[in-house]
Amino acid sequence: MEKKTELYDRHVALGARIVPFAGYLLPVMYEKTGVIAEHLAVRKAAGLFDVSHMGEVRYKGKDALANLNRLLSNDFTGMYDGQARYSPMLNENGGFIDDLIVYKKSDNDYMVVVNAANRSKDVEWMLSNLSGDVEFSDISDSISQIAIQGPASREIIKRLTPEDKIPQKYYSAIFNSSVGGFPCILSRTGYTGEFGYEIYTMNENAVNIWDILLDSAKGDGLVPCGLGARDTLRLEAAMPLYGHEMDENTTPGETGLMFAVKMNKPFFVGKSALEEKGEPTRIRVGLKALGKGIIREKQTIYIGDTVIGVSTSGTFCPWLNGSYAMAIVDKKYSVPGTRVYADIRGRKTEAEIVALPFYSNAK
Repeated sequence: MEKKTELYDRHVALGARIVPFAGYLLPVMYEKTGVIAEHLAVRKAAGLFDVSHMGEVRYKGKDALANLNRLLSNDFTGMYDGQARYSPMLNENGGFIDDLIVYKKSDNDYMVVVNAANRSKDVEWMLSNLSGDVEFSDISDSISQIAIQGPASREIIKRLTPEDKIPQKYYSAIFNSSVGGFPCILSRTGYTGEFGYEIYTMNENAVNIWDILLDSAKGDGLVPCGLGARDTLRLEAAMPLYGHEMDENTTPGETGLMFAVKMNKPFFVGKSALEEKGEPTRIRVGLKALGKGIIREKQTIYIGDTVIGVSTSGTFCPWLNGSYAMAIVDKKYSVPGTRVYADIRGRKTEAEIVALPFYSNAK
């Protein structure tokens, strides 16, 4: 049976269309607005998202850093308190178990945010790879997460949070912050390609923070947003999603995430496999549809009669006013400007390979 977040009743009262997702009942959209209006609100003003389904775990102890550096492909040495860093978590074959964000609270104390659908799998993998003096805890069930995204989010947060408790740098957080007087972790991160914040708080504070944000920002264009807009926004920003652009058989090189893989580290799980595989022969690219139809996931990509790859995500992007997709294709056909065809239900639709991201304003 699916769980309900602390904000479930708020979503229902606001006229949300509720769907099951990653083990939770969550809003896919709100009847008063709809996906397109919610998407555009984030680009023009601000949107409010309940992302409490995401998972959070803690690593504490003198070997916490060593565990993270051994388990994850990025390097977390030298991070300042409050810094956040993205990383793949790979299996021994170099494929993705998940991708996640590590936050450093202080020396020997880290919070890791994992994808909702992978939480149980991730926790099991993390526990099986623990060593030394480290305390591991899954705190997901006690934490609610709210994201406020969009250009107006800066002014909204400034009205509700002391200035010295607002993170200034992209991918940084303040652990002892507050919103409207309610304690939280305030992070300058997001999954929309837009400027914004993510708020982590104890469950008992979630409804109060949600209400305060909506009530205080009535004149700022802030609207509640569902999973539909979250997905169109992340795709428009060309942000990869586990189960689409990455899975246990896809490597970071193939999905364009080698910036988060530090091959100069002495060891991390999956390093040997990546060394053996060498340079990838396929790579993630962007596609802009030139013909009619929307390129969805798992649609074959051709040049002439030659199959060169497959789409991984695709939709109509409201801000760009067009059909865009991501695909993993043979590297030799990956040059922007290359004309290709996507098989949409048996009909070949022309598309052009374009540079990624399609849109970005997050920093």
